[in-house]
Amino acid sequence: MHLVRLVHNTSRRNCIGIVTTASLQEHQALRTYHQAFTQLGIEEVQPLTIQSRQEANSPRWLNQLTAFGALFFVGGKQLRITSLLGGTLFNQALNQACHQGLIVAGTSAGAAMMSATMIVEGDPEDIPTRQGVRLAPGLGLWPNAVIDQHFTQRGRLGRLLAALAQNPAVLGVGIDQDTAIYVDRDQDWLEVWGSQTVSLVDGWSITETNAAESGPKEPLALFNVSLHVLSRGCGFHLGTRKPIRIKEETVHDD
Repeated sequence: MHLVRLVHNTSRRNCIGIVTTASLQEHQALRTYHQAFTQLGIEEVQPLTIQSRQEANSPRWLNQLTAFGALFFVGGKQLRITSLLGGTLFNQALNQACHQGLIVAGTSAGAAMMSATMIVEGDPEDIPTRQGVRLAPGLGLWPNAVIDQHFTQRGRLGRLLAALAQNPAVLGVGIDQDTAIYVDRDQDWLEVWGSQTVSLVDGWSITETNAAESGPKEPLALFNVSLHVLSRGCGFHLGTRKPIRIKEETVHDD
């Protein structure tokens, strides 16, 4: 699992909504995650099967999302999420609910779509070029980041660097399989959970890039990129851009 969880302080009830928009096998996804969350002790698991912009523009979303303590976005194709939900009443209600304390989580495509700039696809295990990554607007729940998944397993450092060369103000986040990040935007804090690693590529320190002048297939140049590789027990302060080793007794087991 490649999970991003955006957390705000919340006192909402023990109810989670499963958003299946990214998947073309929504019934299978619902069965899988209904079982998983029920086993974790969630009292109520409700499906949100939104498969068209007409459904996403239903006025009911403006009130319905307030009933959930969390929303979970399943994997699939992130472009389905943004093309079907972006700019709709559901998107509006989601942003409002996030500010009011809703927890948002997602795996694979459900994690990638959270950033304002989203990786749609790209060439793995290749040198960074502008053509090596395709970008599109995400839902913007985590505005200053760009997220990639299956990161080490599929050799995706090149395409994350290519994304960062074109958007150096954002934080590049590469999440390995069986790994999650816990993001608390109220505290400007990120924490790594799971068995593998999270790679953070920071463009704030870049002093030189040829992204504007290079051709689509030409190798990109990036000077002074910061790379942090974090495992379980590591955190990262999003405001100061500093990695931190967490004391073992404070590390979450869930």
